[in-house]
Order: sequence, then structure tokens, then C-alpha cells
Amino acid sequence: MGLIGDFKKFALRGNLIDMAVGFTVGAAFTSVAKSLVSDIIMPPLGFLLGKSDFSDLFIVLNAPDPDKTYTTLAQAQEAGLTTINYGLFINNIIAFMLVAFAMFMIIRLINQLDKKLEDTFGGDKPQPGDPENKKCPYCLSTIPYRATRCAHCTAELSVAEQPSSDS
Repeated sequence: MGLIGDFKKFALRGNLIDMAVGFTVGAAFTSVAKSLVSDIIMPPLGFLLGKSDFSDLFIVLNAPDPDKTYTTLAQAQEAGLTTINYGLFINNIIAFMLVAFAMFMIIRLINQLDKKLEDTFGGDKPQPGDPENKKCPYCLSTIPYRATRCAHCTAELSVAEQPSSDS
């Protein structure tokens, strides 16, 4: 098969394509989440705090003239000074926390919608009166009552199979 054949087999494997799609969707979602934070959440937060951008908070380490002050990070960097940019770090921490919170809220909303859909259309939940577990008739392991395949011996089972009398 050779090197090219092996690479083709690897590149066209389903998991690799799924992973590539996941990365692409993740990158697109990252831009949406960053926009949510920087364009929607940070402006009102900055208005309430009086300052929405902390990027001009810095400490100069090697000032040749201690009496000269620099009001922006760009001015200090243009002068060739070494700076500790703690304001940028604060901005990144706030952005991370807001993105994490926004993700939490989105996932929470999706879980609530999923639960409502499951409640509305019915899910694969046990019916009233159904036992929680049953025994696999082949290996006698305890498995969930509505299981259609044994997790231990992988035997296929029908949903209607009743548990044995000793469960």
C-alpha cells in the first residue's frame, strides 16, 4: 500500500473528519463567544465600572527618565520600555470568565430545552411500574431494564424481554 495509501486511509477515516468539523465549528463558536463578550457584555459592564478597557494599565520596569510618564501602553512600548501589562491580563481574565459563564448559560438553556422536548415527546424513560434493572439471559449480569444490548457480553436483547424472576 505504501506511504500515500496509508496517509489516504488515515486522512479519510471518519473520526478525523468528525474532529476537523468539530474544530471548525469550535473556531466559529469561539468568534461568536468573543463577540458576545466584547460587543454585548463588556460595554455595559465598562459603563457601570467607569472603565471597560484595562489594557492601558501597566508598570514600567526600565524607565530611563523616572519623571516622564506614559499614559498608554502603546506610548511606553513605542519608547522601547519594558512593561508588565497587567491590564491586558485583567482583560483576558474577565473575557475568559464571561465566555465561560456565557457557555454555561447556553448549555444550561440547551439542557432545559432538551428536557422539555423529552417530556413533551417522550424519551426512553422507564414507564411507571417498570423495574430499574434486569438480568441478561446469557451472562446473568445486571443491566438497565430498557437496555437492548448487554454491556457485559454484548448480546442483543429485545426491549420487551422481561427480567427473570430473581431480579
